[in-house]
Amino acid sequence: MPGAVADRPLSPARADSPARRGAGIVGLVFVLVSASADSALAQTDMPAAPLPVVPPLVMGAQLGAGWRVVTLPQQKPPITRFAAERAGGRLAVRIDADASYGNLVHEPAAGSRQDLPRHLAWSWRLQTPNPAVDLTSKAGDDLPAKVCLSFDQPLSRVPFFERQLMRMARARSGENLSAATLCWVWGGVSAHETSLANPFTRRVRYIVLRNNTDPANTWFEEKRDVAADFMRAFGDEASAPPPLAALIVGGDADNTGAHSVAHVSDLRWLP
Repeated sequence: MPGAVADRPLSPARADSPARRGAGIVGLVFVLVSASADSALAQTDMPAAPLPVVPPLVMGAQLGAGWRVVTLPQQKPPITRFAAERAGGRLAVRIDADASYGNLVHEPAAGSRQDLPRHLAWSWRLQTPNPAVDLTSKAGDDLPAKVCLSFDQPLSRVPFFERQLMRMARARSGENLSAATLCWVWGGVSAHETSLANPFTRRVRYIVLRNNTDPANTWFEEKRDVAADFMRAFGDEASAPPPLAALIVGGDADNTGAHSVAHVSDLRWLP
């Protein structure tokens, strides 16, 4: 277990305007709304398809190219601060949420969205917990850190009432809003491996990996089976994961009005 290391901010992020590019992913935050293939490749001795590239979250003193800050349209709370920082001996993105909301978003090239790798891995740690987090209530729906995937879920798979809400939201925003977002989160009081829906919308669903019982200033390594976790969260609506739309790293404290600090590093696909 690494000891606490003095943290030194290197460079703050500059928020891009969500209206300038990436219209589809703006909807993600606005709504808050194969093992068999591996076997076939082994039997035919065909080389595995190359993994999609996840841009580094940080490069030196800067946030990595390919990631941008996305907020809610006409957002009133402050924007969560993202910065490159060395923490606990690692270069990571610092997520500083102070009564704020924001996401770092990467949208893969369209050609890579059809082949979903099996595993997503990353490292993260919590420096300053938010004791008010309670993911079962709207007032407590904040996250010191989250790693999410949004998917191009067909509206035909969405229950009728939520489908109508999605259509109205898309019409109002003018965006192709994501109908399924899976987030692995650092929760508050929810137990490890709890699966639950976002209290504002079932279009976003959580799997709690860490919570406030986990020691602060300690790096944890995560490796998740994307298809299995998607089916666990959205199996009531889908028989397989739809194409990937975006990767998201974020943190917020706008509902609790509190403050938290977390770090995420080394986000990558694994075969």
